[in-house]
Amino acid sequence: MPDPTWRTLWDEAVPAAGGRAQARWVCEEASGVVGDEFGEILDQPPTARMLAHLDSMLRRLRSGEPLQYVLGHWAFRHLDLMVDRRVLIPRPETELVAEVAIAAAATMLDEGGSVVRCVDLGTGSGAIGLSIAFELPRGRSEVWVTDASTGALDVARANVAGLGIAGGGVRFAQGSWYEALPDELLGSVDLMVANPPYVADGDDALEQSVRDWEPHGALFAGGDGLADIRIIVEGSRRWLRPGGVLVLEIGADQGEAVLALLDAAGLVQPEVRNDLAGRPRIAIAAAP
Repeated sequence: MPDPTWRTLWDEAVPAAGGRAQARWVCEEASGVVGDEFGEILDQPPTARMLAHLDSMLRRLRSGEPLQYVLGHWAFRHLDLMVDRRVLIPRPETELVAEVAIAAAATMLDEGGSVVRCVDLGTGSGAIGLSIAFELPRGRSEVWVTDASTGALDVARANVAGLGIAGGGVRFAQGSWYEALPDELLGSVDLMVANPPYVADGDDALEQSVRDWEPHGALFAGGDGLADIRIIVEGSRRWLRPGGVLVLEIGADQGEAVLALLDAAGLVQPEVRNDLAGRPRIAIAAAP
């Protein structure tokens, strides 16, 4: 019996991967060949090492493990981020949060700021904070990325390597929310951004694969899902400079509650913006 080719293996991977495009990504990962070059090897057999790698990934997919963890990396805006079970899988709505944060920082630079001081609280893989560092002009940002999880910070540190020179302005700090930050930042932060846990404990609407595989500490936040958002909002004025901006990802049903929290904290110009599906997912406010 002839050895299987990548064309055959691609076809056979479709059911486990959940689609033809996903199956190709898995085959490309196993082969180490991507894009047009993968098309050139479709009629070639894999090496024993490649085949073993593919078989391992397909077993993981059949067990229900998310594709992003199986691949070990995932695209986020202009970055290709390492991801594993220590961090949440980057999602499109979080790309919009990053977009809003980057736009706010760029406006500050346009208004005459020399360097924008940013803090990404609960950074996870580093998706938001590293995107800020990468997309703002070189040398014009100081980005602090924090997390309570040392494992998550290890992932973020690994992802900084992919930024090259743009990673020079990134600083790491471990701890729960503001406990991670040095006192020198009090009252001086231009931009505070976070994708905090916002799922209510016991929320039956959460996808089973998310509940089974992604870190619960980055998902669940008390009976109403607002426990961590409260901490961030209530403490933000101590750390933001006057006119500094707070940007938060929130649950689709939390808009009114978060607006009330922003108002109670004395923040100004509070608003909630929709994601691409028209759901209210991004809260924004400024320090007076």
